Amino acid sequence: MEQDVREFVAACTVCARSKSSNLPPAGLLHPLPIAERPCTDMNVTYISLDGLVEIEKYRYFYFFMMLTFYILIVCSNCTIISLIVIHKNLHEPMYIFIASLLINSVLFSTNIYPKLLADFLSNEQVISFQACLLQRIFFYSFGGSEFFLLAVMSYDRYVSICKPLQYAIIMKKIKAVVFVGLAWGVPVCHLVVPAIQNSKKELCSFKLTGIFCNSSLNDLFCAGLGEPMISGFIILFNVVILPMLFIIFTYTKILIVVYKSSRKVRGKAAQTCLPHLLVLINYSCLAIYDVTIVRVESNLSKTARFIMTLQLIMYTPLCNPIIYGLKMTEIYKHLRKLFCNSRCVSSS
Repeated sequence: MEQDVREFVAACTVCARSKSSNLPPAGLLHPLPIAERPCTDMNVTYISLDGLVEIEKYRYFYFFMMLTFYILIVCSNCTIISLIVIHKNLHEPMYIFIASLLINSVLFSTNIYPKLLADFLSNEQVISFQACLLQRIFFYSFGGSEFFLLAVMSYDRYVSICKPLQYAIIMKKIKAVVFVGLAWGVPVCHLVVPAIQNSKKELCSFKLTGIFCNSSLNDLFCAGLGEPMISGFIILFNVVILPMLFIIFTYTKILIVVYKSSRKVRGKAAQTCLPHLLVLINYSCLAIYDVTIVRVESNLSKTARFIMTLQLIMYTPLCNPIIYGLKMTEIYKHLRKLFCNSRCVSSS
């Protein structure tokens, strides 16, 4: 009998609909407290990158183009770095600075290209707020290191041309290594403290008008732009303007000495100084672009800004190995030997 009742109740739809609850009374409803600030303990804040143009249409074209340039940048820079490391006659301060400059170019590109390549293949181009701050630190740190390295190289050329008899005493290898360490360390020290302060600020917007994180990130903060502009100007002056003024001063001294010297000295000075000046002009264009793009952003179309940004991150790191590989005689000799030996091996 009991079994029959259980089977009837289990199959009865009326009994299932009128089943009484066995839970305790819920009590009065209370509203959830209103949050005073965004939750940062459990959730990650993401920023969308709104600088790509027609990504759905040209996704794979962008990807393979930028991948090709990234491979060229890494291979060309690493080739000359390897030549400087392998050949003992290139273990001089000038070539140590050139190798450091090329390493800096590879690190500068690696900070941008992998994330950019991933964005080309992603449906959503986003980056976490913490990763965006980190990318911005590396972007300006490696960019500032470029100017400090060029300043050190201009000093090296000044000592070599204006004080040739004292060059071996003044420009020792240990001093060159210290200069390289300072060139990489000083920009980082300038950027770490503002980055820590920015990490504690609230965001009022989550859309960045760019393809990577740079100074445009300041537009997303709820606070005013007064403090970021002041700190940004101080960093710009110490990391970019001061090294450029020092470079101008040293090359002015070199020109004065060279003008009074023989034609042979002029040719040697032009052979060693011209590559540094070309690289300086190259990276000065990058600095000018980054400073002015924020000011004229509203007057510049999205397509124009996208094309200009791509050209700068493609051509700027690729110019260094081309300039030094073709203009520096000793490096060019070793490059010719390398390619001639590879041709002989392939032909045999």
